[in-house]
Amino acid sequence: MEAVILILTLLFVAFMALGVYAGVKTVRAAKRGVDRTITQARRSVEDTALRAKSYGQPGVPGELAQLRLALRTSMRATQEALNARAAEDASLSESLGLFQRLSAHGRELDSDLKRLEREPDRATVATLLPGLRERTERITHSAESLRWAARDRARQFADDDLAALNAQIDLEAGALRHWTTSTEEPAAQRETAGHNWSEPAHEEPPSLTPPDPRLSTGYPWEKSARPETTN
Repeated sequence: MEAVILILTLLFVAFMALGVYAGVKTVRAAKRGVDRTITQARRSVEDTALRAKSYGQPGVPGELAQLRLALRTSMRATQEALNARAAEDASLSESLGLFQRLSAHGRELDSDLKRLEREPDRATVATLLPGLRERTERITHSAESLRWAARDRARQFADDDLAALNAQIDLEAGALRHWTTSTEEPAAQRETAGHNWSEPAHEEPPSLTPPDPRLSTGYPWEKSARPETTN
């Protein structure tokens, strides 16, 4: 009896621990989903604000907003392209490592641009714009190189797979059409054989010269002829 109670107690504790673990996992997953949603919403708001500044504010503030918007758009597109194909192509792991290093420079540049947006000394910021523009172009160019290289690689794999599939389909189509050849040959043989049977046999025309009686050996008078005598 005590053993049964102990087993039931252990099962109850195990179920309780499993329930607590599942609850914690669910809460964490929900928290990650909420954080992801909040991050995406904040990113959308920031992008909308930057787009509005780039078109609505001339001069230094507008150019800073354009640089930030171009940087964020390029980096985000490259990240999405690499993450989407990394699960199918293991060789992109090195590209992801390079992109992470590039992302550190991109985040640093974005922080500098964001800080300069609040800088009241516009003249000093204007002198820094050429260098900031060059940094932005270098980072976005590297990001675009990784993104287009990953896309070209995926398209090349798709073209190779399509070419192999077309070759297999052509072989299968040829094998399916083999019945035409196999049925035509017996039909041709039957047609040839039927043609030979239907043709009349070639007979030689009867001779117009009568046979020589002396050469015949099976006539009745040879049996009834009398023997010659010397009388």
